[in-house]
Amino acid sequence: MGDGRIESVHAGPDHTLRKPSRPSIRLLEGLGVEGDAHQGRTVQHRSRVSRDPSQPNLRQVHLIAAELLDELAARGLPVRPGEMGENVTTRGVDLLALPTGARLRLGPEAVVEVTGLRTPCRQLERLHRGLLEAVLDRDDTGALVRRAGIMAVVVNAGEVRPHDAVSVELPAPPHSKLEPV
Repeated sequence: MGDGRIESVHAGPDHTLRKPSRPSIRLLEGLGVEGDAHQGRTVQHRSRVSRDPSQPNLRQVHLIAAELLDELAARGLPVRPGEMGENVTTRGVDLLALPTGARLRLGPEAVVEVTGLRTPCRQLERLHRGLLEAVLDRDDTGALVRRAGIMAVVVNAGEVRPHDAVSVELPAPPHSKLEPV
C-alpha cells in the first residue's frame, strides 16, 4: 500500500452533493470534518437518519482517489475535486484496495480509520449523465464493484491541507475487504 499525498480538501455545511474546496479542513476526533453537513457521532446522511438516527456515523470523512477523477475525465466525464461530495481527494494511494480498519495518516496529526465503501447515489447523474454507471463496475464473478471512494471515521484530530502526505497503516491480518457503509 504505497503512500501518497492530498490533492485537495472540501467541506460544506449543506446537504448538497458538491463540497467547496478549502485551503484546509479540521478533522475532529469521533465527529468528522468541522463545519461539514456530515459531522456527528451518529448518522448525518438524510436517508440514514430517516431510517435510524441513533446509528453510529461510519461516514464521517469521504475520500476519493484523484486517479478516479483522471479516469472519468478521460472517458468524457470531467469531474472536479469535491463535486462528488468527498472531503479529501488523494493521489498515490489505492483507496479501494485498503481493508476495513486500515488507518490513514493525513498530514502531521490527523488519522482516519477506513470503515467501508461509499455507495454512489443517483445524484451523480446531475453532474454528468452516465456518471453513476461509470463509478460502478462488475468483477470477474459478476459482483458489483463500487468505485466512488471510501468512508472513514476520525480517530485523531488535526488540520489537513492540500500537499500533505498520506501514509497507510494496515490492521493485523486477516484483512476484511471493504463493504458498503
